Amino acid sequence: MMNIVTLMGRLTADPELKTTNSGLSYCRFSIAVDRDFTKQGEEKQTDFINCVAWDKRAEFISRYFSKGSLIALKGSIRTGSYTDNSGNKRYTTDVVIDNVYFTGEKKDSGSSYSRGSRQTSESNSSYRQDPAPAPSYSSGSDNDFDTINTDEDLPF
Repeated sequence: MMNIVTLMGRLTADPELKTTNSGLSYCRFSIAVDRDFTKQGEEKQTDFINCVAWDKRAEFISRYFSKGSLIALKGSIRTGSYTDNSGNKRYTTDVVIDNVYFTGEKKDSGSSYSRGSRQTSESNSSYRQDPAPAPSYSSGSDNDFDTINTDEDLPF
């Protein structure tokens, strides 16, 4: 049997690091995940998925991710139940996180790195490295490409 979940979405709120009575770190948060399909004439649907991380992963997530951050994760689904203050039985479904991945651009939070450039704050000097411009093929012609003879074996 397998219980494996892989998700990518955006955090709906800042993850808050908490500690159990026994001293174990954890954080609960939810991510918004867009559905890949929509019915014609309807808006795109979004699922809000509850997640929980424990120990070092919880500390990592609370330190490096915030509301709106794009996050990818792997984990497993855990279900549970409890009785609320009114005596009603409530059911829960959470994704317990095993692995976390950065997926978006690194935020420019006063640090000196953002996508495509790097700057250092040494005394009045800075270093900037821009990526090479992407080639443009919008004005190409047939002469820009080689013709492949389909009578021969393909080279791959």
